[in-house]
Amino acid sequence: MAVFSEKEIAYLGSQRLGRLATVGRDGAPHTVPVGYRYNPALDTIEIGGHALGRTRKFHDVQRDSRVSFVVDDLASVDPWIARGIEMRGSAEALTYGGEALGRGFSPEMIRVYPRRIIAWGIEAGQYSGANARTVRP
Repeated sequence: MAVFSEKEIAYLGSQRLGRLATVGRDGAPHTVPVGYRYNPALDTIEIGGHALGRTRKFHDVQRDSRVSFVVDDLASVDPWIARGIEMRGSAEALTYGGEALGRGFSPEMIRVYPRRIIAWGIEAGQYSGANARTVRP
């Protein structure tokens, strides 16, 4: 069973940009916009980029696997319809596979394993409160 609902998977596929938060060396959060894709075989989010292995986010994940990842947008401003998905969990910094995520991407990749998902405005269309659930121990 997928950790995301069908509507959440469709939403993730309709967006191109998310924000990855990692834990910095000093314990402070480090948040950056990133491109991503959903991997249905593993129920994970995969993040690639140019020279990803030299970035702070990659080194942060190597040192501390705790991450948060958010994809959100405004479906409408009148009426105000915000929607999005926040994922909290762990990530691994991989040295292979990233080149498949985008043209000119380096081999490195960050793979996010959601443990807790908080979604809003996805299932019902208009904001009807957040749907929070634990999907992995």
